[in-house]
Amino acid sequence: MATPTFDPSLLTRRGVLTTAAATLLLAACGRDGQADASATPVDGPQEIVVGASLELSGRGAALGVLQERALRIAQDSLSPDGLPVGNQRRTVRLDIRDNASDPRLAARQAAELAGSPEVHVLVGGVLTEVSAAIMRVAEERRMPFLSLAPGDTVVDPAATGRTFFYKLTPDATDVAWRLGRLIRAQGARRVTLVAEAGLHGDSGVRAVPEALRAAGVDLLRTVRLPVGTTGLTRVAEQAVTGAPDAVLVWGTAPDSGTAARALRRAGHDGLFFFDAGAVVEDTLAGRNAEAVEGAFAVHPISLAQSTLTNTTTAALARRDFVFRYIQRHGGFSGFAPYAADALRLVGDAARTAGSVDRGRLNTRLQNLVTEGIAGSYVFTPIRHGGMERDSLGEYTVHRGSWVRIS
Repeated sequence: MATPTFDPSLLTRRGVLTTAAATLLLAACGRDGQADASATPVDGPQEIVVGASLELSGRGAALGVLQERALRIAQDSLSPDGLPVGNQRRTVRLDIRDNASDPRLAARQAAELAGSPEVHVLVGGVLTEVSAAIMRVAEERRMPFLSLAPGDTVVDPAATGRTFFYKLTPDATDVAWRLGRLIRAQGARRVTLVAEAGLHGDSGVRAVPEALRAAGVDLLRTVRLPVGTTGLTRVAEQAVTGAPDAVLVWGTAPDSGTAARALRRAGHDGLFFFDAGAVVEDTLAGRNAEAVEGAFAVHPISLAQSTLTNTTTAALARRDFVFRYIQRHGGFSGFAPYAADALRLVGDAARTAGSVDRGRLNTRLQNLVTEGIAGSYVFTPIRHGGMERDSLGEYTVHRGSWVRIS
C-alpha cells in the first residue's frame, strides 16, 4: 500500500509559527509579569470556571456526549490541589449546559455564562452552526471561546476582528490535502464528493476540489446531503451516477454512517473516504458496520493509542486519558478529545498569566504552543486555528475498528 508523503514546508510553517508565538509570549511576560507576581492571596477556595455549551441531545449528540466525557476526565486529571495561578491555587469547575444542537439555545446559554463574573472562559459547539452562534456572543462579551467544531470558520483576527475565538479542530484544507493523497494512493482516480448540509459541508466543498486536483484525482460531481432523511435516496442515486471509483463523504456523525448506507443501497461498491467529523463510535455501529467496513479516514493522531515505548510527555498524557476513559466507559474508540485539550489550554493560560482575568487569559491563549492529547497546537495573535497538519494520520476500518495505516 502506497503512503502519501508530507510536504517539507510543514516543518517550516510550524517552525515559523512556533518562533513567532514564543517571541510574542516573552514580550507579553515582560509587559504584565510584575502585575501578575504581585497578586494577593485570597482565603478560601478559588476556582477557574469553564462554561461549556454542548450538544448532549439532538443531531450533534454523537459528538457532544463524547466531549462532555472528555471534559470530566480532563478535570479529574488536573491537580486535585488546584493549579498554581499567581499566588493562589485554583481548582477547575465545569458549568456544562445541553444546547440540544440548537444554535439559538446555545447563544442564550453563552450569554448567561458570559454574563456571570464567575465564569472565565467558554468551551463547546461541536456543530459548526452552534459554534458560530456561541462565537458571536463571546466576541460581544470579550470572553475567550474554544470551539470544538470542525469546518473552516475563519480564525484570522486581522481579517475578521474575532480576537476571542479559538478553533481546536484541524483546518478543512489540511484534511482535504491529506485525503487527496490518500485517495490517489488507494488507486482511485474518479471521485464524487458528498457533503453534508451546513457550514461544515461548505468547508469541504471549498477545500476538496483543489486538493484533488493537486493529487491528480478527478472530481466527477459534488452533491449535498439533505437535512434529515427526506430525499436521501435521490441524492445517493445522483452521487453514484457514472460509477465513481470512490465517494468522499464530508460530514459529521450520524450523517456519515447514514450516507454510507444509502450510497451502498444505491449501488456504490467502490471505496469510501471520510473526513475527521465521521470518526466516532456511531459511524461504525449497528446498521452502519457493513457499509463502512474497509473505508478510509483522515483524523488526528489521538485515534491511535500510544505505544508502551513512547514516553514523551504528550504520549503519556494521551495514554493516561485513554486509560481513564476505558475505566469509566468500558471502551475507547479513539475520538479526538478536543474538549480535554481545551481544558488543558485554559489551565496553561491561567498559569502563565498568573490570573483568571478574561483579557489576560486571552492574551496567553493567543501565544500558546503545546502538544495536546488530540494533536499539536500553535496559536499566535494572527492565527487562532491551532491544530497542526502534521497531527493528522490516515486510518482504515478493519473488522469494525479504526486502524492506523500512516
